Amino acid sequence: MLKLSIQLCTYNRAALLERVLEACFDQTLDPSAYEVVLVNDGSSDETPAAIERAARIATCAFTVVNQPNGGLANARNAGIARCAGARIAFIDDDVLPTPVFAAEHLRSDARHGDVVVRGAAINTESFDALPVPVWSLKDYSANWFWTTNVSVRRTRLDAAGGRFDESFSEYGWEDIELGLRLRAIGTKAVFNRRAVVFHYKPHPKAENVEGMLRQVRAQARTAVRLERLHPGWRVALAIGDTVPQRLLGDALRKSGLAARLERIVGTSGGDDTRLSPAKLAAARLVASAAYYDELANAKKAP
Repeated sequence: MLKLSIQLCTYNRAALLERVLEACFDQTLDPSAYEVVLVNDGSSDETPAAIERAARIATCAFTVVNQPNGGLANARNAGIARCAGARIAFIDDDVLPTPVFAAEHLRSDARHGDVVVRGAAINTESFDALPVPVWSLKDYSANWFWTTNVSVRRTRLDAAGGRFDESFSEYGWEDIELGLRLRAIGTKAVFNRRAVVFHYKPHPKAENVEGMLRQVRAQARTAVRLERLHPGWRVALAIGDTVPQRLLGDALRKSGLAARLERIVGTSGGDDTRLSPAKLAAARLVASAAYYDELANAKKAP
């Protein structure tokens, strides 16, 4: 059995995917010890051509699954079904692993055993001008099982059900839900700050605001799904459904401030102008209001 599978899914990100795959192949780990399993989830852009070019330079086993668009949880499961590694490392198609990424996940496995290994993610606006690959607290994430950079033994994954919950068909929370199941069976986690990836986070532009609002509304709907599956304080806090958080969200929605800010930021069409710090702050407040509005609506649904 291979020691490690690097599993990722992609949807219409050809411009990033080729670089990501090149980085997956450019690992210090012996190529015979790991594989890359990619699921192309119904992309309609130049993704097939990008995959074909990457396959020509693959140094390790490289498996590609092509399927109609089924959403991230469905695509993850298609990838898991093809993974042969004793440990599976999950990343995304906007994540560039550093050369020691695979070796560091296995180093944590050798040292700590059957645990979830949480790697470090450093945000970057460009893959062409990468920061120093040294993680610091400014890049901290409280997510316990975040598929931007996390690994788990296949046997442990199988013990928790072996799959992502495909009822999470929209954006958000499917990895958190699996993490909660892993915690429920007593799984421990360690953080390896040397297992670094760069997470592509470009500065938002005016044209991105409408998509941002669609995304947070979808995230609110899946948040309610998560809370119904795993009721309790941990999930309530994570999705912003505690009394203080709800009061702040309600105040933002009912004050009319969000609507005024939305007119200032502009959410229809937009252009490729980078949002100023003031407009970015306003856009985030508008997104928060949209999230709590959708959260309230989703909680009323059967």
